Amino acid sequence: MRGIAYADVSVETFATAAVLPPEVQFLLDQRLPRDQAGSLFAGRAWWSVVLSDAMPAGSAAVFVVCKAGDHVLALVPLLRRNGIAALESLTTPYTCRYTPLFATGLDRLTRIATMAAFGRFCRIRGVTRLDALPAEWDELPDLLAGVRQAGLRPLRFNHFGNWHEDVAGMDWTSYLARRSGALRETIRRRLRQADKLPDARFAVLSTPADMAIAADAFESVYARSWKGPEPYPRFNVAFMHATAALGLLRFGVWSIGATPVAVQFWILEAGHATVLKLAHDEAFKAHSPGTVLTALMLRHLLDEEHVDQIDFGRGDDDYKQGWATQRRQRIGLLLVNPWRLSGAVELMRHISGRLRAAMRKAPAGRGSSAAPGPPRLAMDIDHDPKIERIRRESSRGDQTGPASTQ
Repeated sequence: MRGIAYADVSVETFATAAVLPPEVQFLLDQRLPRDQAGSLFAGRAWWSVVLSDAMPAGSAAVFVVCKAGDHVLALVPLLRRNGIAALESLTTPYTCRYTPLFATGLDRLTRIATMAAFGRFCRIRGVTRLDALPAEWDELPDLLAGVRQAGLRPLRFNHFGNWHEDVAGMDWTSYLARRSGALRETIRRRLRQADKLPDARFAVLSTPADMAIAADAFESVYARSWKGPEPYPRFNVAFMHATAALGLLRFGVWSIGATPVAVQFWILEAGHATVLKLAHDEAFKAHSPGTVLTALMLRHLLDEEHVDQIDFGRGDDDYKQGWATQRRQRIGLLLVNPWRLSGAVELMRHISGRLRAAMRKAPAGRGSSAAPGPPRLAMDIDHDPKIERIRRESSRGDQTGPASTQ
């Protein structure tokens, strides 16, 4: 769809994904391009498990639908906490990727107009927080340009890192050859030792029929691991059931005798393998069960499943940098209405934080003859040339919306 203006877009809200109209449900079934795998984190199964097993106490979902007449343009799942004025993205501690979902075939000006309508919806709140956004997301400039048209100030922050690697065409041998010498030797030594254990077993469970065994193994190992309690204890097993039903589950178990000592919860979607949870029993740490199971799972995924990408999910844990060589940033945005008190407070807090950071980085002494330029404060995202160009084009293409705040 092309040529939609800001004033032509309306907004409706729904409490659950299950009651969304059929034309909106279609967005949940869209597949992302193969190089942007992550559809699972925006699909029906994901939202069903999030709503049933990963909602903060006293909170409610708000599925924001942007439309032009009968045409659905976008879906933005949000969360509203009880007693808190701010809105936030419907993300969880398990979310690896989040974006607004655009209908296919929209031109750039229509996407901007759609996000301007979304921004107008958010404007009644002082602050709306979106997180787990890919910094490389192609439509990010359209989101930013749109919310600015609605009078909001987008403030960017880094949320978490995501370690991954393109392994298309690799088998286990070629993958291993690209690891550091120290890690290669550790893997070989630990696998040799594991092979000598007469009662050690490795299994990959993937079907609904396997779920009773997989759930028991997960709960048992997690309870004996070094990890603290989960914020949403039922989520992982519920999502394992959901992904098994879709044929996406790859649940690895390494056992010694009758005891599972390490588990890993992977999903395999369109050639993209992502590990969501892993744990091992510290009582067996002499056998390095975490290293052994990671190696066994990757060997299976590369040699048997022929995956194109491996993905270590959320966070910059040190061990991930040995198994994957590329890092991408997941960011957050605070969409601030500076004309509301909570928004003005957030804006000043952000500016003062950038000022403090700039002062800490300022060179000491008087040796430099050139006067330092002004510090780049909360608005550094506003100076992206691509975003500036899009903003100018959108202003020419849509004269019905409010003027940009810039």
